Amino acid sequence: MGRNETGAGRVTLATIAEALGVSRATVSNAYNRPDRLSAQLREQVLRTAHELGYAGPDPVAATLARGRIAAIGVVLEDPMSFAFADPAASLLLQGISEVCGQQDSALVLIPGPSGPIARVALVDGVICYCDLPDGAALETIRERRLPFVVVDGPTHDGAGHVGIDDRTAARAAARHLLDLGHRRFGVVAMPMHPDGWEGRPSPEREATAHFLGTRRRLAGYRDALAEAGLGHDAAVVEERAPYGRDAGRRAAHALLARDPRPTAVLAMSDELALGVLDAALSLGLDVPGDLSVVGFDDVPGAALARPALTTVRQPHREKGRAAASMLLPGPVRKDPVVLPTDLVVRGSTGPRRP
Repeated sequence: MGRNETGAGRVTLATIAEALGVSRATVSNAYNRPDRLSAQLREQVLRTAHELGYAGPDPVAATLARGRIAAIGVVLEDPMSFAFADPAASLLLQGISEVCGQQDSALVLIPGPSGPIARVALVDGVICYCDLPDGAALETIRERRLPFVVVDGPTHDGAGHVGIDDRTAARAAARHLLDLGHRRFGVVAMPMHPDGWEGRPSPEREATAHFLGTRRRLAGYRDALAEAGLGHDAAVVEERAPYGRDAGRRAAHALLARDPRPTAVLAMSDELALGVLDAALSLGLDVPGDLSVVGFDDVPGAALARPALTTVRQPHREKGRAAASMLLPGPVRKDPVVLPTDLVVRGSTGPRRP
């Protein structure tokens, strides 16, 4: 039904078909299956429809008719602006959008996993780029019987999953610094819980961290230090919120004010690590002479930093492509996808000075 097909003198597909002397299906195909008509016939149908004042098929009615909305949603942990401000999130969305483009599907951003938008968003499936816990958000998705894929968060029965081995990747980052002779470490942590807390977390706060990536990366750092015979106190952790470059800068100032200060910093993301580089510069410290810094992600800004940032490379765009491919088309794959990571050594790390 057309959007103007109400009231007296309404124009319908049948009206256009009668004016042209063709079937109603032919007119419908001009809008919904243009490949079934010649270019000349389709142009004739659209021109006649315009002359008669027909605005085209109603999107909602068309959706109901075909049983598919042709859109997938991405549920974010943070406000929607995060998807555009954070380089890693932006790369992930690029990968998702590439698959959506190939499948002629739209992309819908859904901020806040517990928000009301998740209940009413018109989507065929959902990619959860967040730590989706048991609770209201998960209940909403299951109640709507939406297929869903979790990226980087915990696994759920019946859902697809895409991620990396955070713990092993973090262990490699710490091992690199140990091999360079470093024995005093600072860790700039992403938020552990969604409570906005800042400071040096207690062992209990670390062990019960809500965010899976934070918990696993910290465990990987500590694995490497333990393998080198170093105790828990060899790494001082500073947690800051909200996540971002300024958080890394503030955490670094706290770490570098210690006596003795760390000779190396492990940052749980490149954005945090770039904040550490800013702090070191403001304090007159040479990187890597006075301080070595390792990030995590390998976003474009890592290679452009001065010095260029040593970091863990993970395939953000491929994460997005893999997650979207699970939903478009067909049923969700149940076997998890674990993508590879690499340690990229650049100029921000060097041997510990005697």
